[in-house]
Amino acid sequence: MAEKITFASCEANFHKLMGEIKARKFAPIYLLQGEELYFIDALCDALVNGIMDESMRSFNQIVVYGNDSDGGTIASYCRQLPMMGEYETIIVREAQQLDKIELLSGYTSSPQSSTILVLCYKGKAMDRRTPLYKSIKTNGVVFDSVSPRDYEAERWISGFASTKGLKLDSACGKILIAQLGMDISKISNELEKMIVSLPKDRNTITAEDIENYIGISRQFNNYELSNAVLDRNLEKALTIAQYMGENPKSYPLLLSVRVLYDSFRQLFTYNYMCWDARRRGTAKPDQSEVMRALRLSSPYFLKDIERRAPLWQNSKVFKIIGLCAEYDAKSKGIDDGGASNGELLREFILKIMML
Repeated sequence: MAEKITFASCEANFHKLMGEIKARKFAPIYLLQGEELYFIDALCDALVNGIMDESMRSFNQIVVYGNDSDGGTIASYCRQLPMMGEYETIIVREAQQLDKIELLSGYTSSPQSSTILVLCYKGKAMDRRTPLYKSIKTNGVVFDSVSPRDYEAERWISGFASTKGLKLDSACGKILIAQLGMDISKISNELEKMIVSLPKDRNTITAEDIENYIGISRQFNNYELSNAVLDRNLEKALTIAQYMGENPKSYPLLLSVRVLYDSFRQLFTYNYMCWDARRRGTAKPDQSEVMRALRLSSPYFLKDIERRAPLWQNSKVFKIIGLCAEYDAKSKGIDDGGASNGELLREFILKIMML
């Protein structure tokens, strides 16, 4: 049975490979594969910049896109010898689109020490049963890139900002995730652009910075929508939903539903833990235990859950989780009745509030 790759192990492997590249300990083949593009792009860039100087790349580096080539052609490139240099580097971007990719196995089963082949296999993983995968695993490096869960993404965002000498205000990570999803490639790109524009004497990123530099409104975003719904503030929730419905490209219904689902799932778990604590004769569950169960990054967020829990009995929360599944399907065009995303979002919120 194949070992399950977690986000934590993915991060550890990423830093290990980055260290090896910096130390110029290169493998003859790299298969960079998986759903999270950030790590694949970062490792590919590190290899491009770390194997040889820019002056040598025009002689000894070939960059190919998968939809423009095939496995046999890439194999023939790999058998070339470097010109006036130590290595010949072959970078295959979008390798998942490579025609007849299995023809590469003839080369990967016996690679040249003077060639470094980098396969950027994005969005999925290569079949582990194939001779190609097995030969790369034996003779090179396979890096599996996985996406984080929400609590892991928050931690990663804080860590990413820290590497730039910055820290985030408490809600910033949640705002970014609620609006951009768990796509750390997209989040890192937006943060990079913002960091370039920040005044040099700044060391903290605020919600106002996110609005000014990234364009995510402090008032109208999925994080604030979730807060309004959980506080049973119908007027505010519908105002935010109206704004989001008028900007469907920036605020897809699918993401709004998933943010609300995650919020109510946390409430359901917290309510159950409180019930279980009462059953065992204790006033309330241990805070550290709750923090672990809810995967919260800060006690600041636990206070909000504790405050809101009395507003939502688990019998109602259970029905809301069912509504989330229904509107998740509608966001994908299933039984949506021809309604717009904005109409569906307002309908969804009203049904929640009526419970």
